[in-house]
Amino acid sequence: MAQATARHILVSSEEQCAALKTEIENGRDFADAAREHSSCPSGRSGGDLGAFGPGMMVKEFDAVVFSAPINAVQGPVKTQFGYHLLEVTSRT
Repeated sequence: MAQATARHILVSSEEQCAALKTEIENGRDFADAAREHSSCPSGRSGGDLGAFGPGMMVKEFDAVVFSAPINAVQGPVKTQFGYHLLEVTSRT
């Protein structure tokens, strides 16, 4: 079965999510941005979600995590929790 590791940043608005993506693309450290801005408890660990398989996250999240390029920031991705920036760090 497929497995992935990923990290994310969860915020309440699409605008904030897009602004953070621009900052990261311009050199800001993803983990630092997650610690400062993410409303998810994973923000304390730089947004790291650990390893998981298909179906363990909401479908919008899974769709990106199991298809996006590795080490490329994706988003904003809207779920019922808010807006996410996602970075897949590995996938098997």
